Amino acid sequence: MANLFKRDASIHEFNWENLGDVKAGREDLGEDMPVLVYRLMQFTMLDVLTKDFGAEKANEYFRRCGFLAGTEFAKNVLDLSGDLNTFAAHLAKTLSDFKIGILRMEAVDPDTGNLVLTVGQDLDCSGLPVTNETVCNYDEGFIAGILNAYTGKEYEVKEIDCWATGDRVCRFTANAL
Repeated sequence: MANLFKRDASIHEFNWENLGDVKAGREDLGEDMPVLVYRLMQFTMLDVLTKDFGAEKANEYFRRCGFLAGTEFAKNVLDLSGDLNTFAAHLAKTLSDFKIGILRMEAVDPDTGNLVLTVGQDLDCSGLPVTNETVCNYDEGFIAGILNAYTGKEYEVKEIDCWATGDRVCRFTANAL
């Protein structure tokens, strides 16, 4: 059983193709799964990382993972060729289609590229108890990765409102660096 989790070092580097053919592999169960199962994986992973490395480092890892996921999601799923309005509409539809959340752009500064956006019914936190802290660190990285893939610019994305702070949507500022 010990060898079950031993992996070749080359497999540790993320590759989109390593996600496999989900349709073929889950012929009877399909591609969808309950949000509860996703959150179970995410929150237990965060718990272990927090215990081993502290909350600040664990959140940093989640942002980095989200950035990688957002970058790869953008490159493999999104059309990155349109103007900002076309891209934003396509991104909103895709996030909804994938049941990640309902995106709305609240403010766009065309001169700086800075954005304020909300994600409603967010996969990571909608329905969580109020803890008075933002919890969508993975989403911060995910959004930064998408924006980086689209614009070629680095972004600092910060969640400023969250379901866990008592808000009904997650609100993020995205500032081009």
